[in-house]
Amino acid sequence: MERRALSPLQHVRADVLDVAYYETGPRNGDTVLLLHGFPYDIHSYVEVAPLLAEVGFRVIVPCLRGHGPTTFLSEATPRAGQQAALGADVIALMDALGIENAYVAGYDWGGRAACIAAAVWPERCLGLVSVNSYLIQDITAAMNPIAPELEAGFWYFYYFLTERGRAGLAANAKAVARVIWTRNSPKWHFGDEVLDRAAESFQNPDYVDLVIHSYRHRLGFAPGFSEYEKIESILAQQPEITVPAVTLDGLADGNFPATDGTSSAHHFTGPRLHRQVKDAGHNLPQEHPEAFAAAVRDVRLLRQEQAARNWV
Repeated sequence: MERRALSPLQHVRADVLDVAYYETGPRNGDTVLLLHGFPYDIHSYVEVAPLLAEVGFRVIVPCLRGHGPTTFLSEATPRAGQQAALGADVIALMDALGIENAYVAGYDWGGRAACIAAAVWPERCLGLVSVNSYLIQDITAAMNPIAPELEAGFWYFYYFLTERGRAGLAANAKAVARVIWTRNSPKWHFGDEVLDRAAESFQNPDYVDLVIHSYRHRLGFAPGFSEYEKIESILAQQPEITVPAVTLDGLADGNFPATDGTSSAHHFTGPRLHRQVKDAGHNLPQEHPEAFAAAVRDVRLLRQEQAARNWV
């Protein structure tokens, strides 16, 4: 089985997008959507996907909006990078592929999309795997400062608030990613070929607009689009996640210090396991694919155990 690249890609029209995605595993297996982050690409799951296919999952790895060959169907559609759009894309993709329900798993932007899908559409989500636990943004608290050493790691949040930052991302997308990757995952010694492969995804014509809107919106410097107002109003309430969940923290994450899970426990009202992964940074599925695949297998077990209890 090919483990060096996720190819070939397929395409499907899903609401406002033509979504490019990789699929592997049996079509009649439990479906899991693997959702990547920024500034990364679907190859965060280059080792995870076959591991899950081997144990019977139907694995779907989509290129997020603004990444890779995923494109908008209309030039008139707003290039929204806000969190509600990412969550809505998950459900739109499931609808387009005729998937009634699925496990959702991700990190960074993809983890946020997975959390939103699980919180807003729990009837569609069998279970959740999320790196760094609860990732739904509380935009009303965006101006609350954090520790200076952590603020320093989020330099790009503030860079992207400026037109200089927009120009810098447009001119140096791969170089920006290299700096973020190095800070996010100090123990991940990725080679140039790994970064080069991911950087191909940044050549999407909407990449810059979506990234800029995402960071400006989350910090309150850009309005959301009306299409997502209803979802954003739900997210502003910090909704609970009721589906079974496995959450992960990398002990070598340079920007998001690992926790024992208690600080986010109130957001999870269903069965939940929290794990710390030794030597893992922010791009946990690519750095430690076995740990991420195990989390997906284990959330399925949580779902099965929950179903058995309800049956009794």
